[in-house]
Amino acid sequence: MPTQLIENTWIPMPDGRRLAARIWLPEQHPAPSILEYLPYRKRDGTAPRDETTHKVFAEAGYACIRVDIAGTGDSEGQFDDEYSEQELRDGEAVLAWIAAQDWSDGNVGMIGISWGGFNGLQLAYRRPEALKAVVSVASTVDRYADDIHFMGGCLLSDNVNWSSQMFAYLTRPADPALRADWRQDWLARLENVPFSAVDWLRHPVRDGFWKHGSVCEDWSAIQAPVLAITGWADAYVNAPPALAANLTVPTKAMIGPWEHRYAHIAKLDPADFHSEVLGWFDRWLKGQENGAEDLPAYRTYMQEHFNPTAQNGPRKGRWIAEAEWPSPQVTEQVWHLARDGFADQPGAGTQAVATPAHVGQAAGYFCPGMRVDNELAGDQAGDDALSVFFDSAPLEAPLELLGRARLKVRFTVDKPVAQLVARLCDVSPEGVSQRITYRPLNLCHYNSHEAPEALEPGRVYEAEIELNECAHHLRQGHTLRLALSTSYWPIVWPAPQAATVTLQLDGSALHLPVRQARHEDPAAAPGVASDYPVLASEVLRPSTGTSDLGTTADGSVMLETFDDYGKTRDPYHGLAVGSDVRMRYAIHPDDPASARFDTWWNFTFERDGWNVAIDTECSMHADAENFYLFRKLRATEGADETEVLTREWSETIPRGLL
Repeated sequence: MPTQLIENTWIPMPDGRRLAARIWLPEQHPAPSILEYLPYRKRDGTAPRDETTHKVFAEAGYACIRVDIAGTGDSEGQFDDEYSEQELRDGEAVLAWIAAQDWSDGNVGMIGISWGGFNGLQLAYRRPEALKAVVSVASTVDRYADDIHFMGGCLLSDNVNWSSQMFAYLTRPADPALRADWRQDWLARLENVPFSAVDWLRHPVRDGFWKHGSVCEDWSAIQAPVLAITGWADAYVNAPPALAANLTVPTKAMIGPWEHRYAHIAKLDPADFHSEVLGWFDRWLKGQENGAEDLPAYRTYMQEHFNPTAQNGPRKGRWIAEAEWPSPQVTEQVWHLARDGFADQPGAGTQAVATPAHVGQAAGYFCPGMRVDNELAGDQAGDDALSVFFDSAPLEAPLELLGRARLKVRFTVDKPVAQLVARLCDVSPEGVSQRITYRPLNLCHYNSHEAPEALEPGRVYEAEIELNECAHHLRQGHTLRLALSTSYWPIVWPAPQAATVTLQLDGSALHLPVRQARHEDPAAAPGVASDYPVLASEVLRPSTGTSDLGTTADGSVMLETFDDYGKTRDPYHGLAVGSDVRMRYAIHPDDPASARFDTWWNFTFERDGWNVAIDTECSMHADAENFYLFRKLRATEGADETEVLTREWSETIPRGLL
C-alpha cells in the first residue's frame, strides 16, 4: 500500500513550544495512529530503525508519528530529565493533537523500546483519552529496582555510563534545514545540559523521585491493553511477566533470545516483530476480532546451555507458552545451602564470602544491544573460581526454571556497608559455566529500599535476593551452580571497603521456580523475521568495535572498549553523521575504592559546508566518603573547527550507604 512521508511537522504545546514530528501516512485515512516518542533524534539517530518499522506499519493502514522529546533532535524547549513531568505532560498533548488530525480516526497506540517502552507505560498510567493500546519493549515497571541506575539498592556503573551517553546526545544541535534558530538553540543546549549522573546519585533510595513513573505504584491505573516484549540477552527482563501478572486489562508477555533491539533487527535469532505489533494494534485500534486477547499470557524462549561468548552468536532453546501467569505449572522448590552444595534439610555451620573486587569480568555489558559487539556474558568459570559457589550433583533428570529464583540468607558482616551478589549458572560436564540469571543486594537494604541502615558488624541479619527473571532448561548431567560474591565489577559499583559476609547456613536457602509441565500449550512463537525496508544511507565509514581486558603495572584490571558507530549520509535530506565512543573500566582486585570509569564520546555533523563537532569526556571515581564526577565538553563549528564552547564540570556527592 503506498504511503506518504512527511519529513517534519510541528506539534504545538500549550505553552507555545513546538515539538518536531516525522509522519508516515497510509493511503487511506482517517486511520488509527501509532506514536513513538523519544529523545534520540528522528532526523538521524533512529532514522535507520524507523525505516524498518513505521513504513511497514503505515503500509498496513496506520498513521505513524515519531516525535522528538522537548530539547532533543529538532524539538524546541529544554530537556530536563528522563520521564519528567514535562515529558509526560507534553506526551499527553501530543496524543491529543494526533487524535484531532483529519488523517486520524482518534484511536492511538504507543510503541517503543527502552525509553519509548517506558513512557508508553507511563502515559497509559495517566489515562489520556486517545491512548487505546501499548506495545512496550525492554521497559520497566519500577524505575528504582529495574532501570540503569540501581539494582537491589546497589549503584550500577551504568548510572554514570548512561549519563555520559545522554550528555553527548543532548549536546547535538537541531538541523539548520529545519530550525533557523539552530545556533542560538544549540548554545542553550550546551550551556544547560543536565549533569544527570549527579542528579540521580542524589536519590540513592527508592524515594518519590523514582516512584514517579513507576507504574507498579498502582497497577489498576493502566487501562489500555499492553503487549510487553523483551529478550533474555537484554537488561530489562522483569517487566513483561510482572505486567502479565498484575495488570487488570488484556496483557501479554513475550521474551525471546534477543538483545536490546526490536526483534526483527536483533543480532541474536531475529524474529517477526511486525506481525506481533500489527496483530496487537489491529485488535485494539482497529477492532478486528483476530484473537489477540486469546494469546497465552506468557510466551518465552526456554534457553539451554550453548557455551557462551562475549560475541554475538546463535542461541539454543525452544519456545514455550503458559496460558496464564503466574502459572500453576511452576512450583517452588527449596534447596538449602550446605557445606558440600545443596541439601534437602537446613545446613549447619557458616560460610564466609569475601571476594576480590574484580569478580565480574565475564559479566558482559550491562545492556547488550547498545554496542557494536563484544558485549554478552561469557563463560563464568573464571568468575566462579573467585567466588564462593554451591553446586548441585550432576542432574539425573532435566530441570526447567521459569520465573524469579529467591535466595534467602541469614548473615553477619564485618563492615557497615556490604554487598552480596548471587548468580545462577548452568555448568556443563566440560566445566563451561553459563549465567542463567543474577542480582546484587546492598545488604544495608536488607529490610527496605526506602529506609536502608548501616550494618552493625557481628549482628545477625536476614535478607532476600529476588534474582532477575529467567527461563532455562538444564539438561541431564549438567550442574546448577549458585555463585556468591561481594562484588560484581564493572556492572555493580563496589562497596567502599572489602567486606566479609558470613552466611549462617541453617538460615540460608535457594528457592527455585521449577516448571514441571503437565501439558505443553502451543508455543505461539513469533515467526521468522520477514523482509523489511532498510534506509538506503551512504556509508562513509563502516562501524567497528573492539574490547580489550588487561592488567596494568600496579595490578589493576582494566577493560577498554571502543565502538565506532560509523558515518553515514541520509538519503532523504543529505545530513552526514558520525560517532564513536571509548570506555575504560579499571579496578584493583584488592581495593574496591580504586574503581574508576572514564568515557569519551565524539559526534560530527556535515552538510553542504556546514560542519559541527562535539567531543565529551566523563569520569567517576570514589573513596570511602564521596563520589567524584567530572565531565568536559568541547564543541566546534566549521571545517577549521572554530571553538564554540569548552566547559568543564566537577561534582562531589556523599556516597552514604552505597
